[in-house]
Parts: sequence; structure tokens; C-alpha cells
Amino acid sequence: FFTHDDRVTMARDAVAHLANVRVESFSGLTVDFARDQNASVIVRGLRAVSDFEYEFKLAHMNHHLAPEIEVVCLMTSSRNSFVSSSMIREVASLGGDITGLVPPNVEAILRERFDARVAERAVSS
Repeated sequence: FFTHDDRVTMARDAVAHLANVRVESFSGLTVDFARDQNASVIVRGLRAVSDFEYEFKLAHMNHHLAPEIEVVCLMTSSRNSFVSSSMIREVASLGGDITGLVPPNVEAILRERFDARVAERAVSS
């Protein structure tokens, strides 16, 4: 739906006001990127119990690959535990309110993109 570059740009714009945050792109293993950045901790988010099993396995693999790097998992707040990119896209595509579920710059881009698709469908009908 969005290109890799689109996602990086949106993330950078969303955190531009945070002086101690930067958005970086990489390919390959996360632990290799963490080493390249001289990071000692990888922080992962858990939305629901269903995320736990995957993150648990991933943390153990990362520890196997890079025992010097800790993995910390943080639980999201209950008000955001249901949010996923696919759910946001679906709600936005159907004209639902996504205010507060994504950064304002992302909401504007989604609205623009879906408004254009609705207009295209109306013209072709």
C-alpha cells in the first residue's frame, strides 16, 4: 500500500519534533543493525497475547545471535492494543474515523489516498 520510502518519510515526519529520536532503515538482521548502531537493547512492542509467542521466539533467537544485546518487550496500553496497520487501512478505506490512532501526518495521507480512490471509482462507474 505504501512504499518503503513512503513509510520512512511518514515515520520521520511523525517524530520530527522529538530531538532524541531518529528513523533509520535497514535490511538484514536486527541484531546486526543494533551492533552497527552501538545499541545494547532492542525494544519491541506487544499488543496482545497473540504477539507474545512470536516475540518470545524472536527474543531467544536474537539472544543466540547476539548475547550482548538485550531484548525488552513493552506492553501497549489497552486503548491501543487493537490497532494494526491492516485495521487502520480498512477503517480509513471505508471512511471511518482514525483520528488519534495514527499520527496526524499519516491520517492526512491516508485520507488523501482513499479520497482519490473513491473519486476514481465514481468516475469509472
